[in-house]
Amino acid sequence: MISSLRFQVSLLAGLQALLLTNNATLIAVNALAGLQLTDNMLLATLPVTGYVLGGAVWAMPAAYLMKRFGRRAGYSAGSISAILGSLLAAYAMMVGSMFLLCLATFICGLYNATGVSLRFAAADVAEAYRPSFKAKAISLVLTGGIAGGLFGPEVSRWSRTALPQEFAGTYLMLIVFAFASLLLVQWLRVPPAPNKAGAALPVRPLAEIIRQPAAVVAIAAAAIGYGVMNLLMVATPLAMEVCSLPFDSAVFVLQWHIIGMFGPGLITGSLIARFGTFQVIAAGGVLLLACVFIALSGVELMHFTAALFLLGVGWNFMYTGGTTLLTTAYRPHEKNKVQGFMDMCVFGVMLTSSASSGALLFVNGWSVLNLISLPFVVLVLLGVFWAAARLGWHTGQVRPAAG
Repeated sequence: MISSLRFQVSLLAGLQALLLTNNATLIAVNALAGLQLTDNMLLATLPVTGYVLGGAVWAMPAAYLMKRFGRRAGYSAGSISAILGSLLAAYAMMVGSMFLLCLATFICGLYNATGVSLRFAAADVAEAYRPSFKAKAISLVLTGGIAGGLFGPEVSRWSRTALPQEFAGTYLMLIVFAFASLLLVQWLRVPPAPNKAGAALPVRPLAEIIRQPAAVVAIAAAAIGYGVMNLLMVATPLAMEVCSLPFDSAVFVLQWHIIGMFGPGLITGSLIARFGTFQVIAAGGVLLLACVFIALSGVELMHFTAALFLLGVGWNFMYTGGTTLLTTAYRPHEKNKVQGFMDMCVFGVMLTSSASSGALLFVNGWSVLNLISLPFVVLVLLGVFWAAARLGWHTGQVRPAAG
């Protein structure tokens, strides 16, 4: 029972839900908590940047940790770091220290650095039991984020003033979810990859693997999709506050955004199996363009809600498609370093977007912030057509990497 495909995919989806409860709560409060601790609005997103920087710094070490000791040990270490970081964040709010809050979110970044590979763990489980189920397994695990994404903003809503120091109670609540993740992960069983002809081939240098057109597009889609999503999502609570919309409205928008991010996971795998990853990635790029168009149309609650919902769906298509496409570009014994490199690129782009999001918003405004994202989305779309022209659109169908 424990070792069955259904149980392990469900378990990974549960871990994804807990991870996204943590992430969505931090999204809702980090920038506003930073604003409480500084008089300079341009520095308000530093706690967000600390969290993303932690993910970027820990990405490759987390990949090697899981290669050496297994995914269960890696996810356990991530959960422990979330417990310690959340405790420090609550203390930082109590003493009013921006430095400690940024340090705390940096420590929590290890949890995210390990957790983002849950989708790859799903691919590994499917590869062992039913390789044709790989794309669906990835998308179903990402769907677990719906529960966490809806619950996280609600947690931020009622825990925001639970203690005399605003947001301290919110950070303490995150300890509960991290501890639940630590307990749940002990049931994880990821079977070793089945022996294939490719396993007897030498391990290629990372530079050789990532130069493949499929790898280039996969990493670009995941990194830029995440970067654009992060740029606009981090700024949204601040932009809504500038527009005099209440915090409850920001929570509502973030909930619909997260539904957009993870709801499509119920069908994204089927879409990839039916149409191919190139097509799904391209559809995601088009949805991001639609998000920007709506965001430029107005700053009422309906504009923020519709734009952030499309932003979430576009991200899902690009991220799930990119992840699935990457699994076709490496051999089983090369997976850890390639997966770690993709996540490092994702966090690196997110670091840039989160660090600049608040400053761009307050200096240039919401409209300019949206316009800045357009060239990057267009770049991904051009990359998809470039790779498809070289490899054929059918290459987006999931199959093992060539030897």
